[in-house]
Amino acid sequence: MRSYPQSAAHGIALLDVEQVRQLRASNQGMIVQILDGLINTMVSNTKSITLSSGPAERTAAAGARLRWSVEQRLAFIDERLFWLGEVNRTDLVRRFGISMSQASGDIARYLALDPSGVVYDKSAKRYVASAGFAPVLGLPDASRLLGELRLVALGSLAAEDTMLGAVPPFDVAPLPERPVDPVVLRAVWHAIRDGRALALRYQSMSRPSALQRVIEPHALAHDGFRWHVRAFDRETESFRDFVLGRLSHPQPGGKRTSRPRDDTDWTTFITLIVSPHPGLSAAQAKAIAIDYGIRGKTASIRVRRALLFYALKRLGLDVPADTRPPHEQHIVLVNRPEVEAVLARRSDPESR
Repeated sequence: MRSYPQSAAHGIALLDVEQVRQLRASNQGMIVQILDGLINTMVSNTKSITLSSGPAERTAAAGARLRWSVEQRLAFIDERLFWLGEVNRTDLVRRFGISMSQASGDIARYLALDPSGVVYDKSAKRYVASAGFAPVLGLPDASRLLGELRLVALGSLAAEDTMLGAVPPFDVAPLPERPVDPVVLRAVWHAIRDGRALALRYQSMSRPSALQRVIEPHALAHDGFRWHVRAFDRETESFRDFVLGRLSHPQPGGKRTSRPRDDTDWTTFITLIVSPHPGLSAAQAKAIAIDYGIRGKTASIRVRRALLFYALKRLGLDVPADTRPPHEQHIVLVNRPEVEAVLARRSDPESR
């Protein structure tokens, strides 16, 4: 039988497996909130499940719907055991600024979920994950953790504020800074929210001097390198892209006259079908298939028609497959004729 110690300092008894089973038996109809996908930087998706008897059940000691803050700390324990293989009360105190007694209670709640492969290391005074550990709140998302590393590299997130409260040694290839005036961004955001137009100055690539424009923003878009504003341009009477960093001197421009749903380049999606370059060796093609998530012969990438030009350029698919050698052009566009036909019909983006 797996057992856990009692936190005598705070009077919290941590449950062993048999106690958990007894608790299950007395709470057959209990509703427990389980994190789906764990903690996302912007959104936490959750779902509720009804417990039934069996070895795979998950239960909480409190027997009630947990607060989001408690769920966040339980997810922290689960993820820290998965990624780092260890956790203790001090980790919770440092990450969330709670008391030792609260941290003890959170660990007790987590152990009541009956995690497999968790043992208490008396010498280190911490819980460690053995080879048989399995997360009880779902398999953690690697892309979220790596995304947090990108935010740390950008200076937008402190290492101690990441989900785990710690990061491994890492670095990223530098990119030129793409400055955006926060006053301009605020004005654009408000215009989108309130359905208003903006009078401002815009520096295009076709004219040496910035010109006054009146635009009606309805969305923001990122092309992989920089931010754009998707807006109706009153001068050309068409929906266009405007590089956010080239906008300046925003002023109220009255009520919006256009309808965002009429921006068909924005509301229409097209699917890019890609496959490993046919000139690659079998080993190279297999490696590229793993890199791009290709299962079978092809993979599909859904993209807005308004972002098609940028997506093709970012993927290196803006030129024919034979333009570069296979070891440089890793993937090819299988449905190129269809995509090129769509691209030819797309409105000319201002930001080019």
